[in-house]
Amino acid sequence: MGQRDGLTAGYGADRPRHRPCLPNAATPPIHSPPEIVVRLTFNFARDTVHVCDASVKALTGHSTPSLASLGWTDFFGDQFEPGEANLVPTRIATVHRDRLTGLSQAGPVDLTLPAQANTGDYAVGDWVLVDAHDQLVQRRLTRKTVLERRTQGGRVPQLAAANVDTLFIVTSCNADFNPARLERYLALANEAGTTPVILLTKADTAEDAEAYERQAAALQRELPVVILNPRTSDAATALAVWCGVGQTVALIGSSGVGKSTLVNTLAGPAQQSPQQTGGIREHDSKGRHTTTSRSLHAIAGGGWVIDTPGMRTLHVSDVASGIDMLFAEITELAPLCKFRDCTHVHEPGCAVQAALKSGTLDPERLARWRKLSDENQHNTPVQSGPRGARSPGGRGKRR
Repeated sequence: MGQRDGLTAGYGADRPRHRPCLPNAATPPIHSPPEIVVRLTFNFARDTVHVCDASVKALTGHSTPSLASLGWTDFFGDQFEPGEANLVPTRIATVHRDRLTGLSQAGPVDLTLPAQANTGDYAVGDWVLVDAHDQLVQRRLTRKTVLERRTQGGRVPQLAAANVDTLFIVTSCNADFNPARLERYLALANEAGTTPVILLTKADTAEDAEAYERQAAALQRELPVVILNPRTSDAATALAVWCGVGQTVALIGSSGVGKSTLVNTLAGPAQQSPQQTGGIREHDSKGRHTTTSRSLHAIAGGGWVIDTPGMRTLHVSDVASGIDMLFAEITELAPLCKFRDCTHVHEPGCAVQAALKSGTLDPERLARWRKLSDENQHNTPVQSGPRGARSPGGRGKRR
């Protein structure tokens, strides 16, 4: 799997809106739309995604869903090329070591890979064009977004999920709540162009849940924060705006915060294999890894939800624009500094230091911005430029 970098900040707001694309409509020339990449770095074994015909039926009311209900939009329809009108758009549903399965309008299907291809080139959520006669994958369509992970010591990121519209960042109103870790998730979501939403669980165990809500909302401008109980149907109602038909959401967060429970609530009682759930250790609020694989579930009221194993350690790379968006109050001050290469530490005429002294900038935010920026610069690969010059990996590459 080749590495790819994200586009400039703000692209997510400018990309095409999600409009259903009729599969039999005339197909315009391909415009090679871009895709945005975010890298997730955490530790667990390669995993699979599960979806069943019962889940498809729960979503659509029948076992032959429309393309729109599976997440198909004009973004993908515009990629059809001349001569591909007879190929079947299919969304990747499971990724195993040696095989793939997908979902099309005809329902679940076992896919055949072309020679020299391997399953590591595909992620759950991908759209591919398939020959209806032998179910042979002809090509993968360009992604809107893609979540990647780099395992400890690994050089090549591994695909986690593709074409995710909203990233639910789940944390608890207890010792698990960590602003610095939440900022890492937010930087990654921003870089990907996905919509980040923070979900606060276990509010019933906190003396002041609203205090957690205020802290979370202050991490980024216009950041949605939702307090919910993953076990109740009210949780599905609270998240319905992001879970409409054809929308795909993913859940990330530490173990024990209620991700699997929330997946079960969103999927409803019709799902064939509910996610296993577990408790937490009372002395440090750390959970056990009850989810050991990525999984794709149909949401009872429409859309799709992808669960991921819990993670506590998260390193960042290639997320410079995501960090700029996250720390907008610092990013907007930088151009006002006297020196263009100001480090915001000791230079005269530094607008950031002036805001710090006036009390309009939180010193803890500045410290976390500096730490995250330094880590990102250290972890971001460099590429050889003209005449051997080396520069940070360019953004805006297509994949």
